[in-house]
Amino acid sequence: FDRMKPVIVVHGGAGRIFKEREEGSRTGVVRAALRGYGMLKQGGSALDAVEEAVRSMEDDPHFNAGCGSVLNEKGEVEMDAIIMDGKNLDSGAVSAVKCIANPIKLARLVMEKTKHMLLTDSGAHLFAQAMGIPEIPGEKLITERSRERWKNNLEPDSNPQEFQKDLGTVGAVAIDSEGNVACATSTGGLSNKLTGRVGDTACIGSGGYADNHSGATSTTGHGESIMKVVLARLILYHMEQGMSPGMAADTALDYMKTRVGGLGGVIVVNNSGEWAARFSTKQMSWATVKDDQLHYGIYAGERHTKSVGEALASESEGF
Repeated sequence: FDRMKPVIVVHGGAGRIFKEREEGSRTGVVRAALRGYGMLKQGGSALDAVEEAVRSMEDDPHFNAGCGSVLNEKGEVEMDAIIMDGKNLDSGAVSAVKCIANPIKLARLVMEKTKHMLLTDSGAHLFAQAMGIPEIPGEKLITERSRERWKNNLEPDSNPQEFQKDLGTVGAVAIDSEGNVACATSTGGLSNKLTGRVGDTACIGSGGYADNHSGATSTTGHGESIMKVVLARLILYHMEQGMSPGMAADTALDYMKTRVGGLGGVIVVNNSGEWAARFSTKQMSWATVKDDQLHYGIYAGERHTKSVGEALASESEGF
């Protein structure tokens, strides 16, 4: 049996990344990719690697997931997350969850400890308690920036749509040495969204999809548009028709733009370890590690490359 070379790809959200946040976004996706890759190198599963990478970004206030999530109309954090195993198409998701640090952990438990795929709101909360997940005060997840933005969006002349361009869903896809693929996606959703709004992230086939027969993908961007075209599954469909990951991603993003006017970004890995990071927005922070080489970028056409050794050394010094 020919062992696969493991690959991980992560994204920190598509949209507009403001200048003062670029460095933090780059550092955050690089750290997440290195952490996930570290697990894969030690023989860890794709599932463990994507969960770890996403957890790392949930804990990073630069991203709209976990700590740093945007606020809904009432000024609260409500988060969505999904994880999927390409081996048997098992998936777990949570939506509209509050007061927990890592929704992706809870999604993994939904997949492994229940017969269900999606738990929401108070039901997800009860399940988290049953699983012994510590509850944290909602304020702990709220950054100064999220509160500022929420306030600004409440102004009568504000246009929350204008700010939605800085979306920051986080996600990861991976293939491990056994050839199994997995995906994970987590988000705080849209700023000033209606209470109870659930976007694409928690929806299988939209926010993510993983199938060993073709590959895995995680999406980011305008949730309602992504749901309309079932973006993640659409990309895998194109790969099943013989397209490369990059071609499949571009084709699906292009369709979403022309058909429903939606912009977004995707990361993809196919079952032979080829990867892609593509977006129709201005920017998307992304990073990938394959063959001990780290690649990362934010702008279209931007791609930095470092060896993993070099990256880990500068990681420990701080960028």
